[in-house]
Amino acid sequence: MELAQRVQSLTPSSTLAITAKAKALKAEGHDVIGLGAGEPDFNTPNHIIEAAKRSMDEGLTKYTPSGGIPALKSAIIDKMQKDQNLTYNQDQVIVTTGAKHALFTLFQVLLNKKDEVIVPAPYWVSYPEQIKLAEGNPIVVQTKEEQQFKLTPEQLEQSITERTKAVIINSPSNPTGMMYSKEELQAIGEICLKHDILIVSDEIYEKLIYTEEKHISIAQLSDSLFNQTIIINGVSKSHSMTGWRIGYALGQAKIIKAMTNLASHSTSNPTSISQYGALAAYNGSDQDIEEMRSAFSDRLEKLYSWIVDIPGIHCEKPKGAFYLFPNVKQAAALCGYDQVDDWVTALLDEEKVALVPGSGFGSPENVRLSYATSLDQLEEAANRIKHFIEKHKG
Repeated sequence: MELAQRVQSLTPSSTLAITAKAKALKAEGHDVIGLGAGEPDFNTPNHIIEAAKRSMDEGLTKYTPSGGIPALKSAIIDKMQKDQNLTYNQDQVIVTTGAKHALFTLFQVLLNKKDEVIVPAPYWVSYPEQIKLAEGNPIVVQTKEEQQFKLTPEQLEQSITERTKAVIINSPSNPTGMMYSKEELQAIGEICLKHDILIVSDEIYEKLIYTEEKHISIAQLSDSLFNQTIIINGVSKSHSMTGWRIGYALGQAKIIKAMTNLASHSTSNPTSISQYGALAAYNGSDQDIEEMRSAFSDRLEKLYSWIVDIPGIHCEKPKGAFYLFPNVKQAAALCGYDQVDDWVTALLDEEKVALVPGSGFGSPENVRLSYATSLDQLEEAANRIKHFIEKHKG
């Protein structure tokens, strides 16, 4: 039996593919250093785990409203008021099975066949695929390292057609770690308002920033932009709760209602126990977040210095998330490889260091290195990469 065309066109996740190969090598007994992780290496804070346990003991294990329990919605509303000075109502919030599900559901309710969504590259691997699953067209706009991988107003204006429905802004970014400034967001926002384009603002890494700059949501900049923006967020990265699968979307009540209706026929509701864990996350102290952020900041400083010291590699220093996204095209050429993907495969085979090829993020000259692992492992990985290049460059 032939599969549906919508799934036949999907591109497999490059992050999952490299992770699977690294795990297979580990299972064979090899000393593999995996730098492909898209999740913090810290456990979920204890007060969140205890809250989830209590919810089970108290019998809070049944169906919940499709859009999330009211208490968690209220906690999210309070968080947005405190952090961004944004005011939402309950009917403007949906709790979802992870931020990925929030994005998937949004595109399903937003897009008709051949509607276009502007996707700046490098992009998170699931953006184009989710748009295609909703029968829309991802319009990939290539950004450059010299512009810190950020979409410019000119690029946005030139990419808009009569079919453009939305643009995605991811700040801080996966995979680049770059952030948009208030001025850059304002300029992009004005174009979106002029053309009536919805702004999908993915803010999942907002708590992991390593400069004096503060996270700014484009929805903060004016009442008009507040109404034009759907914010996507969750507790996966901020509270090291990737496996709990709790995300959310905030925005126009009409869109949120449609997403809630769709969720009622797909997931029924986010896991009840995870919702009570997320409630504890937002009602608790930020101390655990700050400890994790501080550790990531220290790792960034050290790993960045090690990586830019390697021949053939240059890298824009990120400001947030937990990734480096260096250009290794010259390093690959020094080793005799025309394609970075082939260089990544050889590095894994010979030195047992797993990186994620940038081709999966729409940037084939780059690789993504996650520093969500120990400093010892990061230093050893950098040494192995340097050894690999020096061994092959002749």
